Amino acid sequence: MDNHSLRLFLSLADNLHFGKTSREQHVSPSALSRSIKQLEDELGVPLFVRDSRSVQLTREGRQFREYASEVMNGWHAIRQRFMQDQADLHGELSLYCSVTASYSFLYDILSSFRQDYPRIEMKLHTGDPAKAVERVQQGLEDLAIGARPDNLPAGVDFQSITRSELRFIGPQSPQLLTEEQLQRPSAESWRDVPMILSEEGLARTRADRWLKSHSIKPRIYAQVSGNEAIVSMVSLGFGIGVVPQIVLDNSPLTARIRIYDIQPPLTAYDIGLFALEKRLKDPLIAAFWNRRQ
Repeated sequence: MDNHSLRLFLSLADNLHFGKTSREQHVSPSALSRSIKQLEDELGVPLFVRDSRSVQLTREGRQFREYASEVMNGWHAIRQRFMQDQADLHGELSLYCSVTASYSFLYDILSSFRQDYPRIEMKLHTGDPAKAVERVQQGLEDLAIGARPDNLPAGVDFQSITRSELRFIGPQSPQLLTEEQLQRPSAESWRDVPMILSEEGLARTRADRWLKSHSIKPRIYAQVSGNEAIVSMVSLGFGIGVVPQIVLDNSPLTARIRIYDIQPPLTAYDIGLFALEKRLKDPLIAAFWNRRQ
């Protein structure tokens, strides 16, 4: 017995017509009949008397109608109260993320959140995603979006939003890696390959790990902050880089770069939301953390 079955029962009790009720409640007549039958089986009594011409409430059906009305009225009242409590939440939240994250999925997140909590003001700061955890730890931000590190720091909680592959990329022209270099990466074959890498963060850690596994000491052309800057420099032909696929999916420069099929591939990113565990009891932070998905 749940709200859905009670709602169907009350509608049928008002209409006393299976066809009309099924149309109003957007269920098939057979689904309506099953729901009523399940109620009757659960209660152990018939709620309706049916024949080919009419539908009538039994004595027990009339009594159950009073109960069902009270339950649904109570449900609507408590739901309205909770919605009002949500609407009453007000204040300011700060959120940190990369430029890519801000136009990849932040719009959908903030749209639903703003609808539920119109009086909570969001302050958005963008920057290098490698600093996401650090900014939360330092208390500079209430929340941050970034890639989950291999070892999550103590006191920091993480909620996954999406996953993204990590890609080696190069310019369309000139071709900086040959097929032989891709198939047989080695210190000798990669010695003169210019590389543009992140100054820090998960992409740099995983790129360094892959290079070390092949005994490659990279020739670093530049170390930059931010994946978008890596894509820009790569597209201009300055070197090859490592960036998440989500950056490429949203970059205006995608047509100017090529993705290299490097084996074994780098470990994918798990992108999500960071917050301090001790601050999840804050009503504003909890509202965002437990937002509608």
